[in-house]
Amino acid sequence: MNNKPNRLAYLAAVLYASIIGCSYLFVKLALESAQPVDLLAHRFTISFAAASIPVLFGWIRLNIKLKEVVAILPLVAIYPVLFFTFQTYGLVDTSSSEAGIIQATVPMITLVMAMYWLKERPSLRQKLSTLLSVAGVAYLFISKGIHWQSVGFQGNLLILASAISLAGYGVLARKLLRNISAVSITYTMTVIGFVFFNSMNIVRHAGNGSLGHYFDPFMNLWFVGAILYLGVMASLVSSFLSNYTLSKMEASKMSVFNNVSTLVTVTTGIIFLQEQLTQDTIIGGAAIIAGVIGANWRRAAKHTAATKVSI
Repeated sequence: MNNKPNRLAYLAAVLYASIIGCSYLFVKLALESAQPVDLLAHRFTISFAAASIPVLFGWIRLNIKLKEVVAILPLVAIYPVLFFTFQTYGLVDTSSSEAGIIQATVPMITLVMAMYWLKERPSLRQKLSTLLSVAGVAYLFISKGIHWQSVGFQGNLLILASAISLAGYGVLARKLLRNISAVSITYTMTVIGFVFFNSMNIVRHAGNGSLGHYFDPFMNLWFVGAILYLGVMASLVSSFLSNYTLSKMEASKMSVFNNVSTLVTVTTGIIFLQEQLTQDTIIGGAAIIAGVIGANWRRAAKHTAATKVSI
């Protein structure tokens, strides 16, 4: 497998970060009409339906062996099961600002994991650029005023657990993608997520006698819009983009793009919520972009030059 990053891999990473950057807004919106387990179950029902359409029509042909499914199971346990569970329940008691700061630890956690398990050796520039990007995220939110006493400790702890899960996913997926295609892994993750979260939700509804209200959240149009975005874009499409990128790029480099999602979150707030573009926002956003470029520019340039020579 060709592990050298290409332009398409960088584009996929940016799209992935942009989609994730909007997901916190839609999770918060959906939680106004549904319990966390309802949201997770319906999210992956939509994702499973969307993923199955091209398979049923023969547009995508899957050839997944049983031993490959078994190999993917540990990855699925981390992402989507643990990651989305921790994220959704954490956002019940945590503001998006604190969640953003905690999620900024993903590149650092990934860097340590990748060095230990994948034997990746990031350069000094990559390490410093990752720190710069993380600092940009932290500055962006601290400048807006953080009041740690206003949120529950449990919520912060769950968001930290989701960050660790995301970092672990990046490292494990990078290893699996050496032998299994991104499409196969994405579809398997989606199917198992659909079965797991719906089983958990059915048990909950059956336990309190509310099975007849299983689809009540869909009576709210805001929930329908939010769950469509979360199911198709933030679950299915983002998983494929992430898996594809990890098949072409080191896990530690890919993780830096998670901080771009923070910049997207701020930008959407300015556009849709009429928030002001302050000097602090510009400084923090510039640090995030500089960190991403610094971590990837040199190798991208080398790959482009090598491609021209080979042609």
